[in-house]
This record gives sequence, C-alpha cells and structure tokens, in this order.
Amino acid sequence: MGDMDIRPPDGSRKSKRIDGRGNSGRRGGRAGKGNKGQNARAGGGVRPGFEGGQMPLYRRIPRKGFSNFPFKREFEVVNVATLDKKYADGETVSIETLREKRIVKKKSVIVKILGEGELTKKLTVQINAVSAQARAKIEMAGGTVAEAPVKTGSEKDNEGNVDGE
Repeated sequence: MGDMDIRPPDGSRKSKRIDGRGNSGRRGGRAGKGNKGQNARAGGGVRPGFEGGQMPLYRRIPRKGFSNFPFKREFEVVNVATLDKKYADGETVSIETLREKRIVKKKSVIVKILGEGELTKKLTVQINAVSAQARAKIEMAGGTVAEAPVKTGSEKDNEGNVDGE
C-alpha cells in the first residue's frame, strides 16, 4: 500500500472548547455561566430531580400496590361468524390458516374464538382459546375443537426458564 495519506474527512474532528481564559475571548469573562448564582459556582447546580422547592415528581407519585402489566396476556378475538364467512366446509382453523386468510395480522398472538354470529360449516378448530358459546356452535355444526396450549408467565419451558427470561 505504501505511503498513503490517511486522514479523517474535513470537518469531522472538532477541537474541544475551553472556557474561561481571559476577558478578551468569546468564552472569557463569565465563561458562559451568566452572572453569579448557584450555577456559576464550582460544584454548583442542583441535584437531578430537584424542582426548586416544589414537591418533586418522584415524591408526588405513590409507590403502592401491584401492577399486573408485565404478565398481561392479550387475545386477538375472532367470531364464529367470521369463520363461517372465510372458511369452506371441512377446513381446519389454526393460527397459520387465520394468518393466510388475513383474519389475524399480528405476528405473535394468542387467538380466542368467540360465539358471535352463526356457524353453518363443519370446521376443525385448533386454536389457543375458545369460549363455551363458540365451542357449542362449532360442535353443533358438526365440527371439533382442540385447544392448543398457551404458555403463561408461570409455566416453564424445556430449559426450566420461566417465559421471558
């Protein structure tokens, strides 16, 4: 390669600003700190979260109770009327087929079949959760229901880890 002239592009390296070197410079005089006061002093300023005597936010908010939010399970719901419209007689209803037919759009999702509407076709349903009313309608139309298990936060996977760890 020889003697190549390798240098950073122009304007990519900026020199550090040094304040407080005499009155004549742009950053001389009060060195960009204004006129006196707590923030002009060495070691001055207020600690993070200080609100000037007002009760700070971190003390205004109650630290109480329990939130179930990290363990929340959201279901995407599909009614039997939708299945009747989108599926042919004898087809299997699973998350894969629901995705193919664009009934369910999210990637990782727990699906629950609900009993809204009528079902006239014989379907095999393999889905995470089915309401009692939906199950009755599917079985009345001559179909079968096999619920696929849903892992909850308390169940352990094969490695012995709890979900999400």
